[in-house]
Parts: sequence; structure tokens; C-alpha cells
Amino acid sequence: MTDWTTLDYVVVDVEGNGHQPPDLVELAVVPIVGGIVREPLSWLVKPDQPITHFARKIHGITNEQVADALTFAAVEADVLKALDAPALIAHNAHVDVGVLRRKLPGWECPELFDTLKLGRRLLPGRKKYRLGALVEEFELADGLKEDRQPHRATYDAIVTARLFILLAGGRTLEELRDQPTEGGRDDPALF
Repeated sequence: MTDWTTLDYVVVDVEGNGHQPPDLVELAVVPIVGGIVREPLSWLVKPDQPITHFARKIHGITNEQVADALTFAAVEADVLKALDAPALIAHNAHVDVGVLRRKLPGWECPELFDTLKLGRRLLPGRKKYRLGALVEEFELADGLKEDRQPHRATYDAIVTARLFILLAGGRTLEELRDQPTEGGRDDPALF
């Protein structure tokens, strides 16, 4: 059996512009090395299309805030370097991975750990598995800087990292590896 801390991870979270498919507005990457959460990296980028009113209401990022931001192409090399790890973690990972695959053609997602799926499997019986509900239940935002807020990439990536460590505690890497969950897909109504 393998200790889960022997693998290095990067936790990712993206915030989008509200279009379908979503374009990137903000990206954060939080490394977990030796079981320790490291300093986050984040990028605010100018999307190809304006941020919708709906998306602004969720994450609070305005078109004015990204008007002078770099394009994704300008930060792509830094993002690829930050994503270079044997494993990737995200909550409801198909959304984040989908955005990254669209923005990084040719990028191959490493081994993936989805804290939404892990939460359903390892914390059965909860009514909600959305990130905010689990953060509140386990007080995962305690001690974060006041300027960090829910639905911003850095905040969400840090609390997802903390959630993963909570879920991984006392388990082996083999126990954490993705297994099918009941219901199968990531139905938004379930989280």
C-alpha cells in the first residue's frame, strides 16, 4: 500500500466568463507536496468574449477588471509549468479539466482526483456535496486571508486542497484512486 503523500498534486480551479463553453477569466493552481499545501499561483486573464452578468454575480470579476489583463496566450507557458505534476485535483473536475483542455491544446491531464466524487464515496449520507457545503461543514476556510472569497479561483483551489487532505487522511493512495460512484455522472442537482 502506498502513502498518498508520496505523490505530488496540483489543485486547480477556474472561473469562467459565463458563455458556453466557458472561457477562462481566472485560474488558480495550488501545489500539494509531501501532503503539505503550498503557496497558490493565480492568473486573471482577459477572455475572448465579455464576462456575462450571470458569471459576474457568481465570482464578482468584472469586464473592467480584466480589460488590461494579459491574454491566456501570454501566461500559457507559466500555466503549463504550474500544472506539471503527476496528479491533478479539482472539485467537479470535468468543468476545470474541460476549460484547460480547450485552452491548452495538446495538454494531457495527469491522474485526476475529483473531490466531488471522492466526497460522495468517502463521506456518504450528506444532502449536498457542493464545495461550499463541505467547506462550511468542515470549516475549511478558517484562517484564510480576508481578501479571499468563495467563487474566486484562489479561494476555491485552497479550500479544495484542504478538502482533499481531509478526505485523504489515514487512507492510502490506492483507496483514493477514482472508483465509480452511484449515479455515475456529475449531476449539478446532486451537489
